[in-house]
Amino acid sequence: MEFEPQVVLDGQPLARSEWKQIVDTKEGLVQLRGQWMELRRDEVASLEEYWDSGGALQTSTLSELLQARAREDGAQVEVVLEGDARQILAGLLEPDRLEILEQPPAFAGTLRTYQVRGYSWLTYLERLGLGACLADDMGLGKTIQVLAAILGDKTRNPEAGPTLLVAPTSVLGNWQREARRFAPGLVTYIHHGPQRPKSKAALASAVRGSDLVIASFGVARLDAAVLRRMRWHRLVVDESQNIKNPTAAITKAIRGIKADRRIALTGTPVENRLLDLWSLFSFLNPGYLGTISEFRKTIERPIMREKDRGASERLRGLVRPFILRRMKTNKEIIRDLPEKVERNSLCNLTPEQAALYEAVVKDLDAQLRGEDGIARQGVVLTTLMRLKQICNHPAQFLQDGTEFAPARSHKLARVCEMLEEVEAEGESALVFTQFSEVGKALERLFRSRFGGAVYYLHGGTPRALREHMVQEFQNPDMDRAVFVLSLRAGGTGITLTRANHVIHFDRWWNPAVENQATDRAYRIGQERTVFVHKMVTMGTLEERIDELIESKKQLAEDVVGTDESWLASLDNDTLRALVALDRSEAVVG
Repeated sequence: MEFEPQVVLDGQPLARSEWKQIVDTKEGLVQLRGQWMELRRDEVASLEEYWDSGGALQTSTLSELLQARAREDGAQVEVVLEGDARQILAGLLEPDRLEILEQPPAFAGTLRTYQVRGYSWLTYLERLGLGACLADDMGLGKTIQVLAAILGDKTRNPEAGPTLLVAPTSVLGNWQREARRFAPGLVTYIHHGPQRPKSKAALASAVRGSDLVIASFGVARLDAAVLRRMRWHRLVVDESQNIKNPTAAITKAIRGIKADRRIALTGTPVENRLLDLWSLFSFLNPGYLGTISEFRKTIERPIMREKDRGASERLRGLVRPFILRRMKTNKEIIRDLPEKVERNSLCNLTPEQAALYEAVVKDLDAQLRGEDGIARQGVVLTTLMRLKQICNHPAQFLQDGTEFAPARSHKLARVCEMLEEVEAEGESALVFTQFSEVGKALERLFRSRFGGAVYYLHGGTPRALREHMVQEFQNPDMDRAVFVLSLRAGGTGITLTRANHVIHFDRWWNPAVENQATDRAYRIGQERTVFVHKMVTMGTLEERIDELIESKKQLAEDVVGTDESWLASLDNDTLRALVALDRSEAVVG
């Protein structure tokens, strides 16, 4: 960019003769334009550089312009835009003047007002060649805003290469499914598993024609050399808190990937984690916050050790144009949201879960031969229960005392990730399960992982303890908390409006029962939008039964009754189709 530097007094540029008068004085008091002003030598020295060009236009990058606005020496630098620059940069320096786009015609759905703004903002920063961090609260739709940006870019630039998306393993399938649903015009490819291409030539061949290539953090680290040799049109990092450590192998691997456009997604605040923030910007806009040693010297130490408000303001001014964070408490967002937002959170099976699942399905096929009546019904219901257990966690099915670890279940890993975001937002959640052994395991795991209080209510909880836990959870003075509840014991009769997130870890497959449970938080006294997350494993009976119920929503209670016995009445072929494992959808290693 070209710019003309000026030194201004009371809103009016100084003439060269006036500047010479100031320079000759050096310091002390000087009379200028009929008034006395105090002059300090350091101020004169800092402004001297602006006269070196003899009044000619100077050049600057956009990053340098933004850095000038947040100068370390405290000098006031005002940027006045004119002509084309005003039109082009208005959205960056004057956020209220961001051009709001129409959502892409090929987007299958309707973006909310704040989501259209998010899509417009991502598109705008990409056009300027700048990296963007979308840091909306969990549940506000970061995924679909990014899909809209990719889709809109493809509409304008059909020959653009693929976008590489790096995300936690637990959400790879969810990204692919959301792309199919909201951006059916995008071709997706999941780069994962032991059979994935390992050379540049093989990967280039595999992704040819794809618009969105999806990989896990683990694969991005293992395949860093191959991914680095490719040129990607865009690099998106979901759950970007995974690259907050600048010295970690995964951070270095992702920083080394070449891409023309960069987007980071996170549901956790980033403004107050200073070194994490530097690491994020070393990915988004390399060099913008200086070297790590410069950042520590000029920003981190003054803020953390000396509580330097000036340094805090400088940092805020530097990063604000690149971070869009909307919270559910924003009045703009509240107006745009319904009182209850329900969504399925899709996840895959681990290879261990898939192997167990297939063995149970094979066993069912053998047992169905020759069985009828009550005996057949018992076989079917027992099998469905076993498959549910496998979808939850192998340890629940095996009953062998092995660890209830997130690494063995993508569903459990995803719930832990979601609760980390809930905790970071200072909010609380209810987690429902129909299995007492799962409830106990979740309670133990959550106590070891999260800083807030953790409660577990089940059928055997004494009445006095039950009332005490509810009262303590509802206490407005208490910190964030997680409440694990048995669907039977905790699904009715109590008020837990302190929570604004409800997670159904496993499904009862009866809308009325699930809604009753959700209504522990979504009831009179709730002052916030409630976000309901229903965990569903892809390619399994969980997904197919959910689709069956959703397709008959109006008649759901008549279709499914009050329990799961309706499933036992299905004929053998329908039942086989219902429980069969679709490995192409279900399994991610």
